[in-house]
Amino acid sequence: MVDTGSGASPLRLEDQFRGRLRAKHYSLRTEETYWAWAKRYILFNGKRHPLEMGAPEVEAFLTSLAVERHVSAATQNLALAAILFLYRDVLSVELPWLDGVTRAKKPTRLPTVLTRQETDALLKAVGSATPAALLVRVLYGTGMRLTEGLRLRVKDVDFERRQIIVRQGKGGKDRSTVLPDATAEPLRRQIEQRRALFEQDRLAGHASVWLPDALAVKYPNAPGEWGWQYVFVAPTLSVDPRSATVRRHHLDESSIQKLVRRGALRAGIAKPVSPHTLRHSFATHLLESGSDIRTVQELLGHSDVATTMIYTHVLNRGGRGVRSPLDAL
Repeated sequence: MVDTGSGASPLRLEDQFRGRLRAKHYSLRTEETYWAWAKRYILFNGKRHPLEMGAPEVEAFLTSLAVERHVSAATQNLALAAILFLYRDVLSVELPWLDGVTRAKKPTRLPTVLTRQETDALLKAVGSATPAALLVRVLYGTGMRLTEGLRLRVKDVDFERRQIIVRQGKGGKDRSTVLPDATAEPLRRQIEQRRALFEQDRLAGHASVWLPDALAVKYPNAPGEWGWQYVFVAPTLSVDPRSATVRRHHLDESSIQKLVRRGALRAGIAKPVSPHTLRHSFATHLLESGSDIRTVQELLGHSDVATTMIYTHVLNRGGRGVRSPLDAL
């Protein structure tokens, strides 16, 4: 536990921190990550209370992460975000100097994109016999992020309109994306199998599914209804870490990440491949096929078309579409 040095209970500070995150509807992952960074900040500065510290301590902590731990710019900025939350949202202290703290500049990198041949080889290596393998195909066919695919609910798969509704994507936004014909029938079968499992869980009293706090209050019966169930679920029941409710959660994201990495190795793909690579490939392949960039922007859920424009730099046309003068000799 962290001795705050001001007489306040360290458990109390953690409770306040976690309570504020939950009140603002942050995810459990963000809660754990933010508190871990806030705690490391306090420990780094000799377990002093945050109110006793200021810009020098924050700068020293962030500098240590970069110089001694060699963390990435994204990780350094994540640590700063947690500290900002600690001061502004938990301790209710507006500290103008935090705005002036040096933020690490995130280097600009082009996304890793698979060719169509590499994508085909990857999907064949992953297979199609398991729900996890089907999810990998859905990720490529829809452009969804991994967490969006894992949290896909039964009611959001529209077979008639051939579309999938993505709920509370990045930034809390909803959007629709295409439901590939190639995954329509496999998804139907998956949902049929999921319905049978749901009925078993319902009889056992474990059919409740997690919903965001606001929705759970607005629709108190929804957690036990069929339409709100996850499409891709874990084979075993688990205990919700917040409510202690025994329920069936969606597939673990690490299992999908490992499946994709193993598939890439079997397919002989030298590029670094992750589930997010499938999203990059989805966007690039659409643009290669002549799709309008605004359409791709909507399918991906980007707020700014400039974010989508990055894929124009990785189209299969060589360096910016330029023909080398060597080829003209």
